[in-house]
Amino acid sequence: MAFPLSPCPDESLAFHEHWPVRLGDTDGDQRLRLDAVARYLQDIGYDHLTVVEEGDLHPGWIVRRTVIDVLRPIEFGDRVHLRRWPSALSNRWCNMRIQVRSENGGLIETEMFLIHVDIDAGRPARMSDRFMAPMLAATTEHRLRWRPALHEHPGADGELWPFPLRVTDIDHYGHVNNAVHWEAVEEALARFPEAQRLPHRVIVEHVGPVMAGDNVLIRAWRDDPILHVQLEIDGSARTLARIEPCGNH
Repeated sequence: MAFPLSPCPDESLAFHEHWPVRLGDTDGDQRLRLDAVARYLQDIGYDHLTVVEEGDLHPGWIVRRTVIDVLRPIEFGDRVHLRRWPSALSNRWCNMRIQVRSENGGLIETEMFLIHVDIDAGRPARMSDRFMAPMLAATTEHRLRWRPALHEHPGADGELWPFPLRVTDIDHYGHVNNAVHWEAVEEALARFPEAQRLPHRVIVEHVGPVMAGDNVLIRAWRDDPILHVQLEIDGSARTLARIEPCGNH
């Protein structure tokens, strides 16, 4: 399933932030890690809520899918400029595009499928008309539907190893934070480094919750040139990932 990441139709429609790439964001080769990118996307999302009308009434969001295209590398010591804008929506969920561009020429393009949830009820909830108004004005697709791009491979051959959870991985809802799933992808890439030749695309989809106390395993295998990754609990996949060359989608 292809994901053409659309450009921003109008710079005035994008929310802007910028900050330095710090040591804790990068690996031993000074590369900006994928889990750090995932945290950047979360951070700018919550910052964005503080400047839009009725943003304070929409604090609960679940990430269903994230697409990250690493086009040109970003490294420690660089400064990144992030731009965030909607690309499609329904009244309970939306696609948000975030571009991460660095002052030294690095470029990462991303898109997130986000579900607005009623935190108390624990289910998808309608966004308010005032909150949706600027998104509707900036987009043409207003009946966005969920279509999975990835599917589970039960019992697939490949390497299998434990991914122990830590106390710091858990958010205040009792779930493993979204960025931690990207740490698992980084673990797989460390074992299959050829999969991250530039440019490359990583898609992560969440098909079930990962909770505090779960015994999580990473399963990874190559289907050249694609690397598949699954986070599994009791033999069932909860998170699916695919890493592939950007020209191969």
